[in-house]
Amino acid sequence: MDVTWRKSSRSSEYGDNCIELAGLPEGVGVRDSKDPDGPKLLLGRNEFAALMAALKH
Repeated sequence: MDVTWRKSSRSSEYGDNCIELAGLPEGVGVRDSKDPDGPKLLLGRNEFAALMAALKH
């Protein structure tokens, strides 16, 4: 499967401390932009939505 990873357009504000996200059939993939071949997380869509809501508070 060909996966498209995306980094926020605002990520330049934070130097090299960025993550990339990929929309996958199973949910949302998360990886460190500095280590694209390193470990990745797979979050279900509900888990990802809860994470985003928690980060906004």
